Amino acid sequence: MNEMISGVGEPVVTDATKGGGSNAARIAEVKAWLAAQFDAAGKEVPDFEYTPRSIAHLYNLATVSQAKTQAANIVANDFRQKAAEYRSQAARIREILENVGLAQESLPSNVVASAQVLANVANLLNIRDTELKKQNGSSFLVAMGDISLRKTGVDEKRAKVHKESKTLLEYTRKAIARLTYLKRTLAQLEDDVAPCDAQMENWKTNLGVMASKERQYMQQYNNYKALLNRVGYTPEINHGVLVEMAEHRKDLEKKTKPILDTLRSYQDLPPDKALAALAIEDKKRQYAAAEKYLEDVLQSALATSD
Repeated sequence: MNEMISGVGEPVVTDATKGGGSNAARIAEVKAWLAAQFDAAGKEVPDFEYTPRSIAHLYNLATVSQAKTQAANIVANDFRQKAAEYRSQAARIREILENVGLAQESLPSNVVASAQVLANVANLLNIRDTELKKQNGSSFLVAMGDISLRKTGVDEKRAKVHKESKTLLEYTRKAIARLTYLKRTLAQLEDDVAPCDAQMENWKTNLGVMASKERQYMQQYNNYKALLNRVGYTPEINHGVLVEMAEHRKDLEKKTKPILDTLRSYQDLPPDKALAALAIEDKKRQYAAAEKYLEDVLQSALATSD
């Protein structure tokens, strides 16, 4: 029946269909269709203006209505034929049951009720008999087996869905726990914002002070560097050289101390020009020798450092 209904489709009116017949023929067909429809309803066709647009619309409606009426007639004829076949088969089965003593009037009420239940189940399962006819799929046993398979499939799907739901529930619990932890961490961080801001402001102030000190120290460094360049400081004069020079100075002071003491003792003598001149010349020679010795020591110290 479904195949016959699907075979009769709704007509689609295209431009080629519209150009196939004349307007007069279409108007006549539309009038005939309207008269038939209103006559069936017991009414007269109302007067209206037949415009090209209304004619085209009514012609499409008439075509579709005729196609659907034809399909309905085919289906109705099929149903009437099947009903006649079912009545004939029912009469034959009733006659057979009466011949074997199984007429409905002679059966117990519980058997009739069971048969009625079986018939209702057969109608629900859309089957026609209880024979094993796999080719048409109308067997009661096949239908019951199919329901069992469907039930098994549904049970398997339910178990799978239950397992997936448990997994999703576990994931949800973990997600909720993680969300709670993140919220707690966020609240803690928000509480730490104010102290951190204060500490950042303190660091910012200290950084400004350190930057000012750095500029001050750099200025002092440049000043000291300029001073060292002005007094003739060179990288060769390092701390070790200065220590050696200080030690040699101490040695010279020790060696010149007796000479200085002698010179001071001369100051207490009565003035004598000749002796004073000799003493002065002697001291000059000693002083020149000491100065030459100091110069040699400095030259040897510079050579050692190189």
